[in-house]
Amino acid sequence: MYVITGASGNTGSVTAERLLAQGQKVRVVGRDAKRLERFKQKGGEAFVADMTDAAALEKAFSGAKAVYAMIPPNITAPDVRSYQERVSDALASGIKKCSVTHVVALSSIGADKPDKVGPVVGLHNWEKKLEAITGLNAIFLRAGYFMENILPQAGVIQSMGIMAGPLRPDLPLAMIATRDIGAAAADFLSKLDFAGKQSRELLGPRDVTYSEVARVVGAAIGKPDLTYKQFSSAQLKPVLTQMGMSSNMVDLLLEMTDSLNSGYMKALEQRSPKNTTPTTIETFVAELFVPAYRGKAARA
Repeated sequence: MYVITGASGNTGSVTAERLLAQGQKVRVVGRDAKRLERFKQKGGEAFVADMTDAAALEKAFSGAKAVYAMIPPNITAPDVRSYQERVSDALASGIKKCSVTHVVALSSIGADKPDKVGPVVGLHNWEKKLEAITGLNAIFLRAGYFMENILPQAGVIQSMGIMAGPLRPDLPLAMIATRDIGAAAADFLSKLDFAGKQSRELLGPRDVTYSEVARVVGAAIGKPDLTYKQFSSAQLKPVLTQMGMSSNMVDLLLEMTDSLNSGYMKALEQRSPKNTTPTTIETFVAELFVPAYRGKAARA
């Protein structure tokens, strides 16, 4: 039995779909029964649980030979780090009490750092909790910068005619599509050929700057002169709060981008076939960004 947490999210859904397609026995865990329904139709077992509920997760992990474990984002939490600690405590408790032998855990580039990396500090602590479980075999998937992070730019372009954000326009980012993270997790789970605790970075197909993203997006939406502009934290905080993030989440996000800009938060591995994934920024923009942009335009 494989147990997939965050099964209705970007990475967990792909992991669950791939394992089910292989004919594996899969239990999907999430907060919303309706969003788990599609997995039941493919032979999966649905388990509704709050990720901060240790007793529920213990039941969810019962009989599992391997777990895909992740901390679902909660951008509206008034205290994001406290929420992360409650989730990672509940996950670690369930994994330990059920004597799960193999875990693939979603983490991030920068999780080697104990401070100054915003929400990624929660992933650093999450890794440490798994490291403390005797006999557990675990892989920490330290993923790069999600390509999905550029999707809100559809609205920025509609309203301002440019792309904008806190990151330097010339900063090379290891951008990755979340579907490639889910595929990598499914591959590790289906093979279960890892032992001990180890981190693996996933770096996307190549490093990309926001200036390059603007060129790719501009070409795809018929705005060849589209540019990206870096804004200060002071300028961005009210905008991000207006988008629905809690004040605490915004502060953590801006702390993380400062660490990316300075080079404090960065990939540790040299790029290799092992940590390179297939979905290019051009493919992502064509398949996901352009429809999102056109949807915004249609509603405008």
